[in-house]
Amino acid sequence: MSSILLISGSLRAASLNTALLRAFEARAPAGTSVAWGSCDLPLFSEELEADFPPAAHALKEQIETADAVIIATPEYNRAMSGALKNAIDWTSRPYGKNSWTGKQVLVASVSPGSISGALANYQVKQSLLHLKAAVLPREFLVGSATEKFANGHLTDEKTLEFIDRAYDSLVL
Repeated sequence: MSSILLISGSLRAASLNTALLRAFEARAPAGTSVAWGSCDLPLFSEELEADFPPAAHALKEQIETADAVIIATPEYNRAMSGALKNAIDWTSRPYGKNSWTGKQVLVASVSPGSISGALANYQVKQSLLHLKAAVLPREFLVGSATEKFANGHLTDEKTLEFIDRAYDSLVL
């Protein structure tokens, strides 16, 4: 059985990025297990590595055991969220035990604006490529998102179809 880990870079309860990932979960290929990882971690500090936080350790294990990871990131000030950057930092540690090496990753971004979170998307990809993740080159950008979601659910048929095509690009 294939497994996918979903990580939302947003901590907001009504996050459109989390809503997008719920649509990914609902459309996962038959026989695929889906798990959720959390970015709600203590702020990274090398001084804390000796007593690695349990939540960061759990996220590392989830990444390492998943066949693929799908990340949805908001864009704040033309960058990924601090929560997502912090999670990437924790899961790349301790030195020599980077959880991302060779991991298939699809990066998506959702934004109410027309730029679709493209700069945050690019920043996440660059960080993960540096960590030797197998980042899919496919762009998954959802702009004008307030028109594509209703009551926390993705309703835009073209975006739903794009999710199906995105799954085709993953090796599961």
